[in-house]
Amino acid sequence: MSPAPLPSRPRLAAATAFTALAVLLALGSPVAAAGGDGGHHREECNSSPPPVRGPAREVLRVAERAKAEMDLKSVIVRVTVGGRELVTSALGESMTGVPAEPAMHFRNGNIAISYMGTALLRLVDQGRVGLDDPVGRWLPGLKDGDRITLRMLAASTTGLRDYVTTPGFPQAVAANPFRQWTPDELVSISTRQDRWYAPGTNWSYSHANFVLLGAALEKITGTRLDVLLRREITGPLGLRETRNSFTPDIPRPVLHAFTDSRGTYEESTFWNPSWTTAPGAVQTTDICDLERSAVAIGSGELLSPASYQELLDPGTVGLGHATRTCPAKVCLAQTEATHYGMGVLVLGDWVSQHPLFFGYSASMAYLPSEGLAIAVSTTLGPEAPDGHTAHTVAQRIAAALAPDHPIPDFG
Repeated sequence: MSPAPLPSRPRLAAATAFTALAVLLALGSPVAAAGGDGGHHREECNSSPPPVRGPAREVLRVAERAKAEMDLKSVIVRVTVGGRELVTSALGESMTGVPAEPAMHFRNGNIAISYMGTALLRLVDQGRVGLDDPVGRWLPGLKDGDRITLRMLAASTTGLRDYVTTPGFPQAVAANPFRQWTPDELVSISTRQDRWYAPGTNWSYSHANFVLLGAALEKITGTRLDVLLRREITGPLGLRETRNSFTPDIPRPVLHAFTDSRGTYEESTFWNPSWTTAPGAVQTTDICDLERSAVAIGSGELLSPASYQELLDPGTVGLGHATRTCPAKVCLAQTEATHYGMGVLVLGDWVSQHPLFFGYSASMAYLPSEGLAIAVSTTLGPEAPDGHTAHTVAQRIAAALAPDHPIPDFG
């Protein structure tokens, strides 16, 4: 299937809100996290002055209401428009008696998958690989490696089952959340099962795809994945606070997380994330780097126009249909407006990702037609609901600032 361009987007009809927004931003300063060679200075990630009215105050109202309604322990939010800060703020606590702060670090989960997708496309732009090259060239031990392409790994169309949803795996993680998992252990859980479908014929999310993509990127470049992502993505974008770790450590200052996923509300900050994605892409970040990533990845800043279109749709539109072997709860129907791209979600008019990991939830969302970026991080109180709470907050912020461009659900 040939890649489809992002559908054309009408300008925002909410003229009043954005007129006020433009006036407000004209008095502000540009976001300091500049791209290019990564040598630009990024100012400290601090709260902006408390707004008393206008769009910035509405963002805080949304965050405050969501925190109360969903029993969130913390909500950290940053919104920019056209590269200028609208608001940066932290609500609630990291731990009892310790206020949350914008500079606190949290796990960014599948945000790193968007970096891997963009890194692959940069290698395509450099003429080093083609998206339809078989991964068996670099991973010769992979079953059907001659039929699985780099495109299929990054777009999650290989048919590999997801080890995370394999019976027994969630229980194993819960029984020992500090366990260090190896990529071979994880991939073998997926590859020893029958595929959901023939490679390239459908879509279903599988963490195994991205563990394999990380391994392929290392083989292609002869470079360790964390070094490659720093060279191709986080360095050029000036993401100083986005770092890989091969241990469960988080750099200070730390946003602490809590969960009741094992039946008791407990701290989960340093539970081991080694099972979440490829080694070298298990990262932490802060809210300012998350917002910068929303802009840079969502706009294709590091890519050629052709690769940006591949990022938005590498051939996944229309895939995700249920079959006898791939039930609806696994293969989610995808339309032109709502589908999986190359390590990103295309949700209506927005380019997005929203990671979730043991009490941590985050969301980055970018509206290309208006240059509107929303970054949210949340942690949970004892009565908080399961699921992507940060994404819910981002959806509500989008509804307030861009009511004609809602962020749909996905999955």
